[in-house]
Amino acid sequence: MERPEQELIRQSWRAVSRSPLEHGTVLFARLFDLEPDLLPLFQYNCRQFSSPEDCLSSPEFLDHIRKVMLVIDAAVTNVEDLSSLEEYLAGLGRKHRAVGVKFSSFSTVGESLLYMLEKCLGPAFTPATRAAWSQLYGAVVQAMSRGWDGE
Repeated sequence: MERPEQELIRQSWRAVSRSPLEHGTVLFARLFDLEPDLLPLFQYNCRQFSSPEDCLSSPEFLDHIRKVMLVIDAAVTNVEDLSSLEEYLAGLGRKHRAVGVKFSSFSTVGESLLYMLEKCLGPAFTPATRAAWSQLYGAVVQAMSRGWDGE
């Protein structure tokens, strides 16, 4: 990834990272709209959520949102050298696989990420910014895919 793309990512992330919980909730609401079968994967203390809204308002899930936003923040911080996160991301891939996430769902997560960025940034979410984020997310997913052992 070239320096202009890296700067677009950093610049756009500054706006998003001011309200990570709010924007992370937008990301997951969109994810559950696009792929409702993911909702049952989120259980805390053996509690099954009856609706996406129920899940999105639970303290345990809000903690998950914070963690996801921290991973995105780490990727943005290390955008010049994502290889420094490869082992960590492969471990995240293994954890997601262990709880039943299908690797194919990461495509929907990517769509949800772009949706959230577009909603947050409005007109500042240009085609070039979209392309830069798509490139970053693709690299993150590639590193996480090592946790699937070639699924």
